[in-house]
Amino acid sequence: MRKNNVYIETYGCQMNVADSEVVMGILQNNGYAFTDQPDNADVILLNTCSIRDNAEQRIYGRLGNLKKYKDDHPGLVLGVLGCMAERLRKDLIEEKKVVDIVIGPDEYRRLPEFIDHAFAGEKGIGVKLSKTETYDDIIPYREDGLSAWISVMRGCDKFCTFCVVPFTRGRERSRSLSSIVDEIALLSKRGFREVSLLGQNVNSYYDEAGYDFADLLAAAAMVDRKIRIRFTTSHPQDLSDKLLYTIAGHPNLCNYIHLPVQSGSNRILELMNRTYTIEHYLDLIDRARNIIPGVSFSTDIISGFPTESLEDHLMTLDVMNKVRYDGAYMFKYSPREGTKAFRMEDDVDEETKTKRLQQIIDLQQRISAEINNALTGTTDIVLVEGFSKKSEQFMSGRTDTNKVVVFPAMDSISPGDYVRVKIIKSTSATLFGDNPEIVDKYQPSEKLTA
Repeated sequence: MRKNNVYIETYGCQMNVADSEVVMGILQNNGYAFTDQPDNADVILLNTCSIRDNAEQRIYGRLGNLKKYKDDHPGLVLGVLGCMAERLRKDLIEEKKVVDIVIGPDEYRRLPEFIDHAFAGEKGIGVKLSKTETYDDIIPYREDGLSAWISVMRGCDKFCTFCVVPFTRGRERSRSLSSIVDEIALLSKRGFREVSLLGQNVNSYYDEAGYDFADLLAAAAMVDRKIRIRFTTSHPQDLSDKLLYTIAGHPNLCNYIHLPVQSGSNRILELMNRTYTIEHYLDLIDRARNIIPGVSFSTDIISGFPTESLEDHLMTLDVMNKVRYDGAYMFKYSPREGTKAFRMEDDVDEETKTKRLQQIIDLQQRISAEINNALTGTTDIVLVEGFSKKSEQFMSGRTDTNKVVVFPAMDSISPGDYVRVKIIKSTSATLFGDNPEIVDKYQPSEKLTA
């Protein structure tokens, strides 16, 4: 009997990428196969994001495009998974009649059941949130590669006023440290060289055995010293000195912290319910730089939050100048129904939001270019990812501070190797290296040496 083929498209954050792998693991265990072509699929699933309105609009547009597959294959099952499924379940089933099943982030174990019912002509909705589901017993389906995402916790308890995550993914709960370590060990055996630990706020990780996130990082780092460990995202309220010293103490814990600031104004931060002040945030940056030599930072910034004044905006630019982030994810404020901010007047006009966002982008590009230019003449260790996007005469990879480096290809160098390169020039987004030399093991003491 032929296996049913499943085609999955994933939208949004890395959490959704990890969730799609969990979904595929569940489906594989239930006899499904996978295809990378919707034409060959018996089941098409869209794993969706609700963080901003334009993300949802993309899904609505894509559903319109997929209607032709339903028309050509009347028995095909079309499903919507993830955050948008939980938030807009009735609209997706009742208004967008092309959709057969709508499954939220905590009901993926029931997906085979819902698909079976859909093949029999029964539409289904499963969006109940759980206080305990972590999928820690599910082995995600992953193609062979170098980098993997591991979800270490689910949900969020922060309730930032602009964010739908607590409503679409539920409250915080953490996987056991042992299950995560076991998963990293499996990835090590398969030759993976980088693992990113994921959570909406990883700093609040705390498992039933009493281990915190610093404990988890230390245990993860010791599985295989040739595997780099990254993590995202950190909340400034919960990032501890213990965590910073843990990063400094393990050579394969990357010296890179994504630390969203969102705004440089304490007044706006209070309206956002971010639970920290700019003074606390800047002190945290200083402590991290004192404890972790060469640490790099990226951030999230929202422009045009309700009531944001020119003075508030200038405070954000001031913080950017003080911190000097290596990179940033920068967005215009997008009202999300169901959040507290949605009830605030969205009183910053679109033209002003766009102008302020462009000023933020321009400043960050200048700072990134200056930081990267200062690295000219230094050497760094790069994990080779593959050929450059523009030419197979060059290869590319990343430093542990998450900078992309392009350097000449050599027959002796393969993806997964660590190489030492000398930086010879740069742009705001890319470093260019020369004289690549394979190193036997990851040696962070060699980072950024003249």
